[in-house]
Amino acid sequence: MDADDVAEELYRLPPVQFTAARNAQVVAAKRAGDAATARRISAFHKPTLAAWASNLLARQKEEARQLLELAEALREAHRTLDPDRFRTLGHQQHAVVAGLARQAGGLARQAGQPVSPSVLHEVEQILRAVLADPEVAEQWAAGRLTKVPAVSTDFPGTSPLAQVSKKDAKTERPAPAPAREGAPDAAEAKRRARLKEAMKAATEAAAEASRRAEEEHERAAARRSAADERVALLTAQLGEAEQERRTAAEAADEASERVRDAAREQKAAQRKSASTSRAVDRLSGGLSGP
Repeated sequence: MDADDVAEELYRLPPVQFTAARNAQVVAAKRAGDAATARRISAFHKPTLAAWASNLLARQKEEARQLLELAEALREAHRTLDPDRFRTLGHQQHAVVAGLARQAGGLARQAGQPVSPSVLHEVEQILRAVLADPEVAEQWAAGRLTKVPAVSTDFPGTSPLAQVSKKDAKTERPAPAPAREGAPDAAEAKRRARLKEAMKAATEAAAEASRRAEEEHERAAARRSAADERVALLTAQLGEAEQERRTAAEAADEASERVRDAAREQKAAQRKSASTSRAVDRLSGGLSGP
């Protein structure tokens, strides 16, 4: 049994079937005496609906090639600071991501697991992450993503458009006008500084709250996954116990039938013995007569 082949099969299944199928493969590997493969398979994580739908899309060769080529073109435009190319590819990116997300939804329906608009929105997040991050692109291309990647969906650093616009603005900006009466005084400058600090604090607080919420979501998802795995394991054990019960019941029924057959044979033997005994008695009485 090869763990990669098992993974290819498992990550095609709708998430509701994943855990039970994975546990069955773990049991099969253990019965085959392949503990290493069993450990690898048991480490496979159940994908979210969005990750599963995006994995289905990754297995469509033409669509996968289209997205990965667009990702490389965007990264090249960013490296070369080509604003025209970046602008053109940016417009193309929105159309491609939206179209591929809809296609992923269609693939999910064909697989018997329709997905909601909110799940399709997460699929779009995944596809944007594929465009922005080469590592995510590699994972996605393998068809084994398990959740929306926790990475920025924007390209790192300042975009070429922003860099060029700043350069142009610096070149064309007129010289500052002489200071006039009524310009902001020190008190106004302090007020603006306090406002800036307050906005910064609010932004940091929101980011911290988002981080805590994400961590709580991860913990809850892990607990749910563990519970699903436990239920699947107990279900498998219950199935094995039920099979053992049926086997034992069949054996008991067969033993009962053998007991009844033996009892019938014993009675028949007793009747035959009694009949023989009576015949002997009659014979003996005839021989002893006058």
